[in-house]
Amino acid sequence: MSETEENEEGFGYWLRWQVPVCALILIATISTALFQITKAKVDPLSHNDLWIPRWRNLNPLWLLLYRALAFLCLARIHFDILALDGVFSFYFYTQWTFTLVMIYFALATVVSAYGCWVYFNKPASEIGSRAEFLKRDLEENLPTNSIAFKDEESRGSNIKLQSHYAKEEFELRAGFWGYLMQTTYQTCAGAVILTDVVFWGVIVPFLSISHLKLNPLMGCMHTMNAFFLLVDTALNNLPFPWFRIAYFVLWSSGYIIFQWVIHACGFTWWPYPFLELNTPWAPVWYLCLAVVHIPCYGLYALIVKTKNTILPRWFPRAFLRPY
Repeated sequence: MSETEENEEGFGYWLRWQVPVCALILIATISTALFQITKAKVDPLSHNDLWIPRWRNLNPLWLLLYRALAFLCLARIHFDILALDGVFSFYFYTQWTFTLVMIYFALATVVSAYGCWVYFNKPASEIGSRAEFLKRDLEENLPTNSIAFKDEESRGSNIKLQSHYAKEEFELRAGFWGYLMQTTYQTCAGAVILTDVVFWGVIVPFLSISHLKLNPLMGCMHTMNAFFLLVDTALNNLPFPWFRIAYFVLWSSGYIIFQWVIHACGFTWWPYPFLELNTPWAPVWYLCLAVVHIPCYGLYALIVKTKNTILPRWFPRAFLRPY
């Protein structure tokens, strides 16, 4: 085949009817995600939620140590992958997700370290943590106390006023890094489910890819990402609002755009067969990829909801109830 024929074949690849249809699906998906982000009502994020465990008697230092250990383990696996495959490893969505999980634990470690430093170096009345817990206890015990009617009104107003200032103080302290940590956490949650389900449920059993050689490092990579995140979920106090599925969608869309760009620059091999555009089933695949984000994110949201529902019943004295 001559060089001219190869160039014509490469250019002709992008003139197929599947390309504009898949592009429209991608644009519609990104637009929907951006619209959801702009219209969503963001609940205030307390600084305490970032570093205080959900377990009542668990010292925050243990959560800090776990997050630091998870980061070091993931960083070691990441180093081994880069030593084996180099920059080519970022050709795969798995490496993108694995790196994002590592970034989350790096952020979580720093935030937990700061929270613990504040906790152990300042009075609890100044940082508001005791005020928040006091608020919960008062609200839980107030109906059972025998208090005069006129005292209830005045005490209730004082409780609301104190909790308002304590909550306002810590919502301001959460700031940019707190919301970035929460957003990264929820993006990782959906991406980890998508990555591991596709790898173990589709690629390994059904697809034969010459560039894919299953080895212990790859198996470890597709299990430890979910394991470390699930353990952190069992320990942490982070809220899990539904609207942040939009960031998960944007993350995956960014990877697809990356693949389109490098293929437009001359790459011919697709890391995943369902991303190829030279098949009449390409629009169906891309539509399925857009829709599959909902059950993947929903599965992790169900895990969080199960944690907040079942664990308070099993451990009523040890597990703090959600707000």
